[in-house]
Amino acid sequence: MPMNNKQRTATIKEKKYPDFTWVDIQDPSDEEANELATIQGLNPILVKDSLQAGHLPKLEHIEEGYFMILRACTQEVDKPTSINDFSNKIAFFVFRDRLITIHRAEYAFLDSAPPHIKHVDALVLHIVDIMVDSFQEPVENLSNKIDDMENHIFTKKGSNLTLEQLYFLKSKARIGKKLIGLIHTVINELAVGKGHKSRLQDIKDSLAAHHLLYDEAVEDTNGLLASYLSVTAQKSNDVMKVLTIFSAFFLPLTFIAGIYGMNFDVMPELRWQNGYFYTLGVMVLICIIVFCSKTNFERHGEIRFQSFWEVLNLLP
Repeated sequence: MPMNNKQRTATIKEKKYPDFTWVDIQDPSDEEANELATIQGLNPILVKDSLQAGHLPKLEHIEEGYFMILRACTQEVDKPTSINDFSNKIAFFVFRDRLITIHRAEYAFLDSAPPHIKHVDALVLHIVDIMVDSFQEPVENLSNKIDDMENHIFTKKGSNLTLEQLYFLKSKARIGKKLIGLIHTVINELAVGKGHKSRLQDIKDSLAAHHLLYDEAVEDTNGLLASYLSVTAQKSNDVMKVLTIFSAFFLPLTFIAGIYGMNFDVMPELRWQNGYFYTLGVMVLICIIVFCSKTNFERHGEIRFQSFWEVLNLLP
């Protein structure tokens, strides 16, 4: 029984095969969804589930068939926060003599189904196989991006990286791993005829491989984040080290300059004939002592104040 053509917003395609009929419905309105449930004898609650944007993959057995929701990777975004950011779903109502698919997004691969399929299980597995393969390229791109960022962290290019970029990279790996795991759980519950078990096992193997890649990506992003924080901390330590060295040089010089900058009437050194040169000499000597102490610390890992003669022996 066809749906009413009045004010139709959904795209409905019907394909007849020798032993079953496939009805594909894209983006139906609420009224059309209710009409579909009535005409096809479907559970209205399940039809409503098939149109909810954030529904996770699942499988439910219904009278004379099963209801299944799967998601395919349809887009890649730089800042994903949920599964809706880079995946869309397809709902399947599978019966012995008919298949009904409902989805919001447009899927080009649904138009390329082989025309000579003999059993509904074969068509379902064909669609599921393409949906599972849609995660292959994104996870490979993710792995390549992780490798590039790892190289940048330990080079001067790493200064362009931000903690936000690493966070969303980790988020993409984490969400992908979760989604593949849920799809794998659903496929493990799927039952098909004897002639299609080999195709089903191939899909399970692909899911296991994708899950392993996403699991490695999650671990790599965790290590990447730790490396970034470690390198950032090291750069901060290097800056503090430079500032400490400058402070060690100028603090005693500032102290001496401060003493002789005081406005007292009685300061004998101010009247020395060579007082200015004596003061400069003391400042230079202090700088040499600080420099040699720094060198000794870098060589032996300890701070030791040398005597005047030890300082002279260190001079080239």
